Amino acid sequence: MFLKMLKSKLHGATITETKLHYTGSVAIDSDLMAAAGILPYEAVLIADFDNGSRLETYAVPAPAGSGQVAVLGAAAQLIKPGDKVIIFSFTYCTTDEAAEHKPKVIILDENNKVKQFG
Repeated sequence: MFLKMLKSKLHGATITETKLHYTGSVAIDSDLMAAAGILPYEAVLIADFDNGSRLETYAVPAPAGSGQVAVLGAAAQLIKPGDKVIIFSFTYCTTDEAAEHKPKVIILDENNKVKQFG
């Protein structure tokens, strides 16, 4: 049996921009993606603190050190610049692996810089 487990999350990210007419995804500072172990084109779930929206999309790298977290495509109807979000990634583990699994929790400051590794 496989269990879906939290692999990592970027907690408290601030959306820096949105682009409605785009093919869809979320662009994330590549340094933040690396810190969380999120790969290019990996599926992610985004939860918006400000309005409660939750959506699934995929991550694409933005320039390293830019602090960019940009919602691209139709999801721009649900999330606006300045919103605070959590970006989750998941993995599948066997029951034995799940017993030892520890997700990466990256807490961000208001400028999308790493404040704390949890």
